[in-house]
Amino acid sequence: MTQQLLAAIGALPRPDLRTIFASDPGRLDRLTRIVGPLRFDWSKTHLTPEIMAAFGALAQAQDFTGKRDQLFSGAKINTTEGRAAEHSAERGEGAPDSVAAAKALHQRMRALIDVIEAEGFGPVRHILHVGIGGSALGPDLLMDALGRDAGRYDVAIVSNVDGCALEEAVKNFDPSATLLAVASKTFTTTETMLNAQSAIEWMTEGGVEDPYGKVIALTASPEKAIAWGVDETRILPFNEAVGGRYSLWSSIGFPAAIGLGWDGFESLLEGAAEMDRHFRLSAPEENVPLIAAFVDQFYARIMGCQTRAVFAYDERLRLLPSYLQQLEMESNGKSVKADGSPVDGPTAAITWGGVGTDAQHAVFQLLHQGTHMIPVEFLASIEPGHAFDPAHHRVLLTNCFAQGAALMRGRDNAADPARAYPGGRPSTTILLDDVTPHALGALIAFYEHRTFANAVLMGINPFDQFGVELGKEIAKSIETEGTSGFDPSTTALIELALGSAA
Repeated sequence: MTQQLLAAIGALPRPDLRTIFASDPGRLDRLTRIVGPLRFDWSKTHLTPEIMAAFGALAQAQDFTGKRDQLFSGAKINTTEGRAAEHSAERGEGAPDSVAAAKALHQRMRALIDVIEAEGFGPVRHILHVGIGGSALGPDLLMDALGRDAGRYDVAIVSNVDGCALEEAVKNFDPSATLLAVASKTFTTTETMLNAQSAIEWMTEGGVEDPYGKVIALTASPEKAIAWGVDETRILPFNEAVGGRYSLWSSIGFPAAIGLGWDGFESLLEGAAEMDRHFRLSAPEENVPLIAAFVDQFYARIMGCQTRAVFAYDERLRLLPSYLQQLEMESNGKSVKADGSPVDGPTAAITWGGVGTDAQHAVFQLLHQGTHMIPVEFLASIEPGHAFDPAHHRVLLTNCFAQGAALMRGRDNAADPARAYPGGRPSTTILLDDVTPHALGALIAFYEHRTFANAVLMGINPFDQFGVELGKEIAKSIETEGTSGFDPSTTALIELALGSAA
């Protein structure tokens, strides 16, 4: 059934974007949606009423509404691991018991932050947060986007196991005024625990008598944190049904909750909850994450586009492409469906991107004149994030809007083909009122639900990530077994760099 519907979509007319605009004066209004502080414009994509209707039929065939209900009800929609996916409950939208439990854990976090601010841990000026993957990317995005002027604490987030990263993070920190937050769902993640142990040693060498007394554990495995040496009163648990890349709303968001202040963290949650309600209650034809998934599926499955580019025309959102890489590719980079059968087409596009206007002088040559068709997503904020001359923001926004126009319009130049632009290239624009906690919460929740909607349309489970396990297992075997059983190339690399006794 799915293949038949996709074949039907592929058989629909695909006129040039310029032709679509010229023949459809109501296109902008029909393909623009506003949800809270976010405005979405899909008018520069190839979506037509016929394509929208066909994807609507695919969503119905894949039981989109039923699976959406399962997501919010706390059903075990993560079938391979036999658990729910309850990140929305952290924002107040989910199964009542899960929502109540999340609120209680948030209050526990707030109470601990009150103790820290009252100097119950002594004077604290620096927060060192160690984690990896979702335990670092989300907090890093939040603090980089929202915490630049917070002025509450110096917050450093370390994920890379390379000691250079930790060294750089703490070079201006006073060990006696540093609080260490260890973020690991299982509290066994190799890179995180090694960084945490090295941070403990750094604190000890800096004269801290009880470094474990300055550790906050952010985990779904409290018993392992206790075994590692953290007192139960300094553990901030979260629901095991909250996946790592969906966890910034839980205690994993501790750096934001303390760095931005509790009001800022609550505003973030409220913004996400607004998008949750839109996604949960809106009809498919008005549902912003689902429409975005229609666009994704059209370009990946029908047009054969292998990548999707995301460019933030706002320095505060510079880490968004990196955050989306994990969210989208770890969730939907699968080769089997939820029922174990092979996927019958491409799954997640390869997400990449950068920051405007820097990217215009680096990669936009390929976007405009290269041989690849790459759907582009532009993000910008109406309000600037600085107090310099308004000309800065005006130039930033005019460049953003001009790029989308140029990709679609193109330019003929028969006399000099090197200066010709084919045009007809698609883009989406997402415009924020401002980069506030509320708007960023809504934006991140939009991307989460878009990822889920894509998974439903493809029939896959977006909530497991077994693809990351094999490399971890082999790395551990190198530590325990050396070069035994490896191919000659890997053996030579190990012996050259680590010694034959590795």
